[in-house]
Amino acid sequence: MKKYYLHNGVESSGPFDLAELQMKQITATTPVWLSGMPDWKTAGEIDELQTILKVIPPPLKTIPPTPKREEKKEERNPKIMGLKKNVFYLFSVLLLLIIGSFVLSILEENREAELEQKNNKTERENRQFQLQQKEIQEQKQRISEQEKLEEERLTTERKAAINTKLSENKIKQIEYQTRLEEAKNKLVKATEFQFFRTPEDRTREINAIQTDIAYYNNEILLLENERNQLALELEKMQYKAHQIP
Repeated sequence: MKKYYLHNGVESSGPFDLAELQMKQITATTPVWLSGMPDWKTAGEIDELQTILKVIPPPLKTIPPTPKREEKKEERNPKIMGLKKNVFYLFSVLLLLIIGSFVLSILEENREAELEQKNNKTERENRQFQLQQKEIQEQKQRISEQEKLEEERLTTERKAAINTKLSENKIKQIEYQTRLEEAKNKLVKATEFQFFRTPEDRTREINAIQTDIAYYNNEILLLENERNQLALELEKMQYKAHQIP
């Protein structure tokens, strides 16, 4: 039994026998091929397939419209500004799209320009802030250097004053120590010498010498305390100077 292949314009299918082809409802223009055929043929070109071909009625001839119906059609589609309604609406939609695109483009450009302006303003403010911070830091550094120089000047002056005071203290202590030794010698002599004096004179002289001795001892003690305080202050200043980088 012969087997036929069909083609739908895209791909082929089959094989089919006559019964199967009849179920496919092929027409006279359906491409058909079977073994032994050099090329595809239409089903109408094969005699044995004539009995199973599907009959397709011819197309219905169109009846030309009457003038009256044309007038009604024109009445249903009136013109707007010389254009048909559908053309006018299409043109209006296109025009609105073009205008909308143009407006959106302008808005986008304005938004970008505004954003760029804000960015430039922010950048200028940042630069100004950085410059202000730099000036503040430089001013602080200058003030710190001035304070350091002033502190060094005051420290130098204080050291000189302390050294001068220590020198004066040393001279006074030597002077008071000398007077103390002289007063002690006077006291020994006043205690041992008894001729040509009354007891009252001797007592007054001894009391006066003892008062001098007490005064010199007190002054020497005050000078020693002052010298110790000045030496401690000088030591602190020297230690602080070594600690500052």
